Amino acid sequence: MSFDAVAQEPKLLYLLQGIAAFAAVVSLILSALHRGPVRRRAAALLLLAPALLLLTVGLLLPGLRTLALSFTETGGDAWAGFDNYVWVFTDARALVALRNTLVWVVLVPLLAASAGLFYAAAVVRSRFRAFALSLVLMPMAVSFVGAGVVWKFVYAYRPAEARQIGLLNQLVVAFGGEPRQWLVDTPWNVLFLIVVMVWTQAGFAAVLLAGAIRAVPGELTEAARLDGASPRQIFWRITMPSIRPMLLVVVLAQAVGTSKAFDIVKTMTGGQFDTGVIAHEMYDQAFRYGETGRGAALAVLLFVLVTPFVAHQVRARRRAG
Repeated sequence: MSFDAVAQEPKLLYLLQGIAAFAAVVSLILSALHRGPVRRRAAALLLLAPALLLLTVGLLLPGLRTLALSFTETGGDAWAGFDNYVWVFTDARALVALRNTLVWVVLVPLLAASAGLFYAAAVVRSRFRAFALSLVLMPMAVSFVGAGVVWKFVYAYRPAEARQIGLLNQLVVAFGGEPRQWLVDTPWNVLFLIVVMVWTQAGFAAVLLAGAIRAVPGELTEAARLDGASPRQIFWRITMPSIRPMLLVVVLAQAVGTSKAFDIVKTMTGGQFDTGVIAHEMYDQAFRYGETGRGAALAVLLFVLVTPFVAHQVRARRRAG
């Protein structure tokens, strides 16, 4: 037996043990439910118990641990009070990361939702609607790391006397301009990174909003058309109010995902040239510089920033239900 096969045996054993434990838990729950009359609340609690246990172990306890670490010094062995939070709002690098995160959270949802909305409105009545939506959805099949690698080649820079390999600089040179280091020049480099995120997320918005537009009652648009309304008036006065709930869902979902942006920044600039965001700075402080307290404080701050968006989504779904 080869060394690799021997090394794989413990992993296979752990996998089988996990499957057996899962099957045993499910069997116990089902047997408890079928043994006799069970109240609805008790049945719900039994069915939710495995998920609640996993959430406690995988989310609640690590979250509390992170909160505790945010009040400690490097290594987590000395009490630091609110020093780490003071650092977050006074350190120049942390402030740049906070500023950039806010710019991302504002611009990416607005740009992605706007691009998706107008694209959906343009193709929703077409015979080739499915094909058109599949084209704009294709970037979502690419991971953020893959998208960062692709667009890093798009923004690639070489001196003016050399042959350009970056698409953007090739176009600039073709029209008589000078090549630029798009990912170095501040603050425009942040906007060029945001373009990558919008490129990956506009398809998601287009598909959801196309479905919402198709759900608008045809009687409303037909009545407006008979009253002499122009296509633009129909869009802004009938279609937009009808799809506003879905548009809000798209914007909030984009905002939550964007606030945790990490992969694109890490792949394309590594947080250099004032392009860092909170998630990337958290990684650098905790794992690169060993400042676990500062990294934990940034993680708590990120959680606080995301919470209002998640709470609004939950409240909106309850109202819709």
